[in-house]
Amino acid sequence: MPDHVPDHMPDHVPDQPVDGRRRLVDAMTRRPSGGQVVAGLLLALLGFAAAVQVSALRSETPYAGARRGDLVSLLQSLSAAQDRATRQLADLQETRDALEESTTQRAAALEEAQRQLGDLRILAGAIGAEGPGVRITITDPDGTVGARTLLNAVEELRDAGAEAIEINDQARVVAATYLTDGSDPIDGELDVGGTTVRAPYVVDAIGSPETLAEATVFPGGLTDEVEDLGGTVSVETPETIRVTSLAPPPDTEFVEPST
Repeated sequence: MPDHVPDHMPDHVPDQPVDGRRRLVDAMTRRPSGGQVVAGLLLALLGFAAAVQVSALRSETPYAGARRGDLVSLLQSLSAAQDRATRQLADLQETRDALEESTTQRAAALEEAQRQLGDLRILAGAIGAEGPGVRITITDPDGTVGARTLLNAVEELRDAGAEAIEINDQARVVAATYLTDGSDPIDGELDVGGTTVRAPYVVDAIGSPETLAEATVFPGGLTDEVEDLGGTVSVETPETIRVTSLAPPPDTEFVEPST
C-alpha cells in the first residue's frame, strides 16, 4: 500500500488522449450540421440517378449479354428480311408501273376509238358537223341544171377532200345518197336522198377551203358546165361551215354488227 493517500483529488485533470473508438462514438452521437445534411441528400440523389441510368441502359440493350454467334445469326436474318422487302417493293413498283401504262394505253385507245367513231358518224351523216369549207351557190333560171350536174359537183367536192356535204340546209349527202330529177325536168326541183330541193342550189362542203374552191372553178369543171346550161356559180369561204341535216338511216335486213 502506498504510504500516503491524498485527502482530495486535484482540481484539474490533464487532458487524456482520445482513441479512435471514442471519435467514432462522438461522430455517431453528435447532431449533424446543416451542410452535412445537404451533402448527404445530394449524395443520395446522385446514387439514385446512377441506379436509374444503369437500369435504363440494361433495358435498352437487350442483346448486351447475347453471344457473338447469336448476334451474327440475328444480323444475317435481318439482312435477308431486308433483301426480301426490297425485292417485294421492286415487284410492287413494277406492277404499279405496268398498271399505269396499261391504264394509259386503254385510255388512249378509248379516246382514239371515240374519235374514229365520231368521224364515221359524220361520214355516215348520223351527226352534224362544222369546220372550214366552202359554200357554193348554183342558180338555174331556166331549170336546165339537173341531177347529173349536181352529182358531178358532189363527186368533184368528194375528190377534193370534202368530209361533209349538205344541199340547201336540208339534204345531207353521204355515200349512199342518190340524186334524181324531179317529175318535171324544167321545174327546178331535184330529189336528194328522198328530200326535195329547189333552185338555187346551195351546197355547203366542209374541208380545205382552197382545195374545194379550186375544184369548182378549174377549166371544164362545175363552173363551166353550169354556165353552159345558162346558170351561174359563186363560191364563198365562210370562217365556219355548219352542216346540221342528217342522212336517213339505211334500211338493213340481214346485216348485223360483228364482235
